Amino acid sequence: MNKPKVVILGAGYGGVITTTSLEKLLKSGEADVTLINKHQYHYITTQLHKTVVGTAADRQIAMSIPELINPRKTHFLQATVSSVDTKNQEVHLEDGNTVPYDYLLISLGFEVETYGTPGIKENAFQIRRFRSSKAIYNQIIKQFNLYKQDQDPSRLTFVVAGGGFTGIELMGELADGLPKLCKEYHIPFEKVKIVAIEAAPSVLPFFPKQSIEYTTEVLEKMNIELITGRKILECTPEKVVIEPNCEIPTKTLIWSCGVKGNSIVHNWGLPIVRGKIAVDPDLWVKNMKNVFSLGDCSLFMKDEKNALAPTAQVALQQAPVCAKNIVALIRGEALQTFEYHHKGSVASIGLKVGVGRVGNICLSGIIGAFMKLVIEARYLFHLGGPALMMKQHFGVNRAPIQITVKSKNH
Repeated sequence: MNKPKVVILGAGYGGVITTTSLEKLLKSGEADVTLINKHQYHYITTQLHKTVVGTAADRQIAMSIPELINPRKTHFLQATVSSVDTKNQEVHLEDGNTVPYDYLLISLGFEVETYGTPGIKENAFQIRRFRSSKAIYNQIIKQFNLYKQDQDPSRLTFVVAGGGFTGIELMGELADGLPKLCKEYHIPFEKVKIVAIEAAPSVLPFFPKQSIEYTTEVLEKMNIELITGRKILECTPEKVVIEPNCEIPTKTLIWSCGVKGNSIVHNWGLPIVRGKIAVDPDLWVKNMKNVFSLGDCSLFMKDEKNALAPTAQVALQQAPVCAKNIVALIRGEALQTFEYHHKGSVASIGLKVGVGRVGNICLSGIIGAFMKLVIEARYLFHLGGPALMMKQHFGVNRAPIQITVKSKNH
């Protein structure tokens, strides 16, 4: 009798934790598990801002997938998915190969939402994945070197679009990390300008007033120019245009204004609602009894009108339930309903300051920064136990990861 084949697409938070959970739940020889991912590394999305200015080693952000999984229990396949044939239960890869499945998990993450703003897709840099974050670091170094040749001040103007968690963390990291880079490349830091643009009336518009005021004060002390209540109208290689038709000369716009589900899933014959894969309460894809989906590419309704937000916290809570339900299907047992429990949100603003909310308690300052570190450490513990925590903090290989990143002609 052939063992059931479980195939997992995507090694983000949801895919990796589902994989490691299956390794613990499945009996020896009970199923064949294959994890497919485009790159050989799993990256910590909530720390990508550290890659932008090199304040963390590459391998602290991007970890080797073969080192995170048990090769005796999981087969890792580095490949790019082109399509899924749900009728014949096959995953088709860009290299022409086909991977059959009995049970499929789609956890292919997100794409950046540009809201149709002209020039963003072509000219802006994105905090999307490890490669795109590394491209921003390379862009900063490139502009430093070119500034030495032509003294063009727009090369030292770095614009961050979006005042949510990702934008706030990026602003703080730039303010903390650029002085060191400036010293290394002999650029006067006083010539550097960091501009933040948020269309809402304030940064962190979904947070309590005291948190907004605290964050605004911290950013202003970091000499970050805050522009709120004004939308970006256009981005070119030379400038950013904002309401009401004001121009900011810059070669570097970093876009962090929202995400949407990965559009690759739209042509696979799956139920797509609001641009995402619609799933039932047990994380089954609607009307498909052997396909699951979780994380940013799935739509999980918490009530009749509202869906869960595309956050790491959601994916991390969905993954163990999804693993249990895959095992339950294999064994002919009842499935478990997923229930989300919000545990709070915390953002770092540089190394020593953070802001957040846990329950009804607002966190700020060094306590907020410490809580952010606790959250990240907890994820490493969940992923690989104390050994991985120690390795990532004290024994990580600090040689840069050699990858090819697309550059823009700025």
